[in-house]
Amino acid sequence: GGAGMLAALGARFLKADGEPVAPGGGGLAELASADLSGLDPRLGEVELILASDVDNPLTGPQGAPAVYGPQKGASPEEVERLDAALAHFAKVLEGSVGPRATAYAASPGAGAAGGIGYGALLLGAAFRPGIEVMLDVLGFAPALERADLVVTGEGSLDRQTLHGKAPAGVAAAARAAGKEVVAVCGRLALSPETLDRAGIRRAYALTDLEPDVAKCVAEAGPILERTAERIARDFLG
Repeated sequence: GGAGMLAALGARFLKADGEPVAPGGGGLAELASADLSGLDPRLGEVELILASDVDNPLTGPQGAPAVYGPQKGASPEEVERLDAALAHFAKVLEGSVGPRATAYAASPGAGAAGGIGYGALLLGAAFRPGIEVMLDVLGFAPALERADLVVTGEGSLDRQTLHGKAPAGVAAAARAAGKEVVAVCGRLALSPETLDRAGIRRAYALTDLEPDVAKCVAEAGPILERTAERIARDFLG
């Protein structure tokens, strides 16, 4: 929930006995009071940007515990406890910062990085899709003007890809510029129709050439070279 970051910046999160809550999401279940008055005053002098590649809220069916907890090894019971603890965290914060504490919990990006996004929003950060920030930093627009074909990629091209991750952002920018986009991935879990709606003409999965995932990982370089040959043959021949 960003509690650790906020605490490092001067906030205090206490249990009923006045002791600090334990670190981690589970410890927030014991939160009795939150005091943000001690936040470093220099935070008010800077512009904060929450650059995130996901737009999940803090809690709920699409929240950080439900979506990312299982990926990190959390059991269904642990996910339920974490979600309840984060919801409690936001409720207690209402006493310190008002209704915006709950509003921020439901905001896009609040669930990023285990809820660090929520902490950033509480500090007054403005949310921007991380891919937009990176494309600006990397000078993507002028590079796109020179491109005949755009190749993007990700380990697993799946539903999460569509929630602001790099391939979706690259495809959107390229499509707006009238450039064709293909994607390379280890695993493909999106239909051609879904890819097309995202602006990706075609996806090339390493598992198409080598079904054994262990071999894909161990021999990624040679398999990628073969994939590149297919792309060149299909689009640049």
